[in-house]
Amino acid sequence: MHVLISGAAGMIGSRLAARIAREGACAGKPLTRLTLTDVFEPPRPAGFDGPIETRTEDSSSAAVAAELASLRPDIIFHLAAIISGEAERDFDKGYRINLDGMRNLLEAVRQESMKNDAYVPKLVFSSSSGIFGAPFPPAISDEFHVTPLTSYGAQKAIGELLLADYSRRGFVDGVGIRFPSIVIRPGKPNASAGGFFSGIIREPLQGLEALLPVGDDVIFTHASPRSAVGFLLHGASLSREQLGPRINLSMPGVCVTVGEQIEALRRIAGDKAVKLIRRAPDPAAADIVKGWPTRFDAHRALSLGFKAEQDFDEIIRVHIEDDLGGHLPN
Repeated sequence: MHVLISGAAGMIGSRLAARIAREGACAGKPLTRLTLTDVFEPPRPAGFDGPIETRTEDSSSAAVAAELASLRPDIIFHLAAIISGEAERDFDKGYRINLDGMRNLLEAVRQESMKNDAYVPKLVFSSSSGIFGAPFPPAISDEFHVTPLTSYGAQKAIGELLLADYSRRGFVDGVGIRFPSIVIRPGKPNASAGGFFSGIIREPLQGLEALLPVGDDVIFTHASPRSAVGFLLHGASLSREQLGPRINLSMPGVCVTVGEQIEALRRIAGDKAVKLIRRAPDPAAADIVKGWPTRFDAHRALSLGFKAEQDFDEIIRVHIEDDLGGHLPN
């Protein structure tokens, strides 16, 4: 099994590569080769003795996409993208990377498949709950209409349509994974409009102040980076027959208010950590968040075997295990 990961230097891409290398398998078949590409040099995962190629390049370009397709990977995890806040600020960059990159990859695979009809790779696309737009029902199912309210959401929605059509025509065997909010992201705050969902937990756990730009009543659905990797790997294992004609799926997660996040932090790290959260109302951030979906009816994904955490306490514990060495800093 030859696996290609675009966006392999990112938080989820690097964890996905590490897990595949550690397990030495993907989609139930032994791993024989791993190709990792990103605009920054991807980390080389440990635990796999076979060939690992790390490539530093812009995989959104048509020429690079053609090179990658010519390698004929069996499974492609397409994670290369820029995040929501940046895509909203830089219209041209967002469409070039998030949309043109997807189209160029699909077209490169199609051209490769035309040379040999036997080549039909599995393509796992990282989509987003941002494809949906208000007004929302109490819980959003996969059948809810797609009306994104951001450029990022529009780019992901178009990517889903392209994936469905190229799969229908038999050029790829695709599955789209609509992530909820992925928390708790390690490292420093990024440009994501929803970065505070991670920040109000991550920073206090390390004894640092965190800013909260929205009210405690803001509600959202979350899953951990560990679950995000699990979503991608499980998606790669599903056949077209299992998926049926609707190949883009909303993932499960934990739906909580910001206030409930804070109470989970209190249970695990105490009042001292909670006191490090400073309210800093930001009307612009609040307006963006109001346009996001909050709760999902993920019965299709659950029936297909996708799994996430059961409560927000578990999400915090996963962060402590995976990113803080299994214990809280002194």
